[in-house]
Amino acid sequence: TQAGSLQNKDVLEVGSGRGGGASYIKRYLGAASVTGMDLSKNAIRFSSDRHKIQGLKFVAGNAENIPFDNESFDVVLNVESCHTYGSVPKFLSEVYRVLRPGGYFLCTDFRTPQRMKILIQQLSESGMEIISQKDISSNVEKAIEDEDIQKRERIKRVLPRWVVPVFVEFAGVTGSAMDKGLRAGELVYYMWVLQKN
Repeated sequence: TQAGSLQNKDVLEVGSGRGGGASYIKRYLGAASVTGMDLSKNAIRFSSDRHKIQGLKFVAGNAENIPFDNESFDVVLNVESCHTYGSVPKFLSEVYRVLRPGGYFLCTDFRTPQRMKILIQQLSESGMEIISQKDISSNVEKAIEDEDIQKRERIKRVLPRWVVPVFVEFAGVTGSAMDKGLRAGELVYYMWVLQKN
C-alpha cells in the first residue's frame, strides 16, 4: 500500500474541530470509515449535526487518552493540533497504541524552530518510523497569500462585525501572527508520514 493512502482505510482524525477535514476524507479520499475526535463537545455536536455521512462519526475525547481499543485504526491524522497538547509524548504513545501494525500517522503542525527540533525528536522516539518529513513553511506562506481575499470576504459575509478581528487572526490571513511568524522565520511548518512497524 502507498504510504499515506486513505483508500479503504479506517481513519481517526485527532483534533477534528468543526469536522470539515474528516468529512472531506470520507467523501473524496475513499476511506472505509472516518472518526473525528475532538476535546470540545461543542465541536463534536456541531460536526455531528453538520456532516451526516454514512461511515463518518464524531466522538469527544482527549488526545492524551484516546478512547479507542488497541489497534483500532489504519491511519491516524493530526492537523495543526498537537502544539496545544500538554504532553506530545503521551499523545504519540496513544497514536501508536490505536494504530494497527503497518498503520500510518499523518501529521502537520507549526512551531518555533527550537520547538520544532523538540517535536522532531519526540516523533523519532515514538516507536514509529519517520517515512517522510518536509518543511512546508513556504507552501503555507503562499497559501495564506493566495487565499487572503477570499478568506476576508467570507469572514465579513458570515460573521458579526464585532468578531471579525478575532476570526481574521484565527484564519491566518496576510498580516496575521501566523503569516508574520512564517515570513520572519520565527515559525516553521512541517508535515510527516510515520509508520508503525
